[in-house]
Amino acid sequence: MLENPVLCPSSKCAPGVILLGMLQPDGMIAYTQDRVILDENFVARASEELFSPEEHFRFSSPCMKGACSQWTGSRCGVIDRVLEVVAPLELLSLPKCSIREQCRWFAQSGANACHVCPLVVTDARGLEMQVAS
Repeated sequence: MLENPVLCPSSKCAPGVILLGMLQPDGMIAYTQDRVILDENFVARASEELFSPEEHFRFSSPCMKGACSQWTGSRCGVIDRVLEVVAPLELLSLPKCSIREQCRWFAQSGANACHVCPLVVTDARGLEMQVAS
């Protein structure tokens, strides 16, 4: 495994993935300050208590490129679609994020990706992406 792989900021809940953040009542993702790697206990509990952990949390894991249905052949289509339909938030500074240096979306779209990232909620049922309003 690569030491510093490019990371997907919207992956499934599984042991060994990074807990990126949690969905807040306002529909925005609040990011964890430090990198938190999920263990089997977290995954089991979240899976038991929540129909879909991806509706309540955001997770990050190595980008699967062509093995992912969101891959366009050269880039991740999720952030491109989000940026087409959502105006980036006017944030004074980028959200604190534990994966920015390795983030696929940041590598593709720079700060604009960071400005819409708090709005993206991943739901594992069909891996449909929802944008909070």
